[in-house]
Amino acid sequence: MDVKKYKDNGVVFVDENSVWIDDGVVIGKGTVIEPNVYLKGDTIIGENVTVGFCTEIVNSKIDNNVSIKHSVITDSEIGEGTTVGPFTYVRPNCKVGKNVKLGDFVEIKNSNIDDGTKLAHLTYVGDADVGKNINFGCGTVVVNYDGKSKHRTVIEDNAFIGCNTNLVSPVKVGKNAFTAAGSTITEDVPENALAIARERQSIKEDWVIKR
Repeated sequence: MDVKKYKDNGVVFVDENSVWIDDGVVIGKGTVIEPNVYLKGDTIIGENVTVGFCTEIVNSKIDNNVSIKHSVITDSEIGEGTTVGPFTYVRPNCKVGKNVKLGDFVEIKNSNIDDGTKLAHLTYVGDADVGKNINFGCGTVVVNYDGKSKHRTVIEDNAFIGCNTNLVSPVKVGKNAFTAAGSTITEDVPENALAIARERQSIKEDWVIKR
């Protein structure tokens, strides 16, 4: 591991003795590598990237001005200006666009995430094609496996996915559509529609006392 060649190219190491970089990894100038970072395989990291403490990147391409904190990225691409982490897991075959937010305890797999979309926390997206400027509420799950096969979900531009939504694949959410919090979506949602898939709340008076 030749740290000197990276330093000569303008890469900044907080603690060069606590990182591992495979031969052939490319790192652009102005990038900061924090302690306990592992960069493996055919990884390419652009300029002015921050690779935060305890991050592992394998066979992936990271564009300029990306910030990554305490995360794992494998066999994927991360677009310019995107923030990743803390505690994000990007599994193989993901393509993430520009200015995307992948927040804490977010996992994505075999998915395309287009520009400006936000997955802020506690969300799983697997086998999905996700458009631009979509907001995922906390606790969203793409239910991609039926016990035998994996299926894909499509979410089009400017959709809003409410907290604790389950998207049961295969399903499509159209442009500008909303899903209500707590919904389990099993049918396509048309453009500009609101999908509500939950039982109406009922109150059982004195239920505890009678029990």
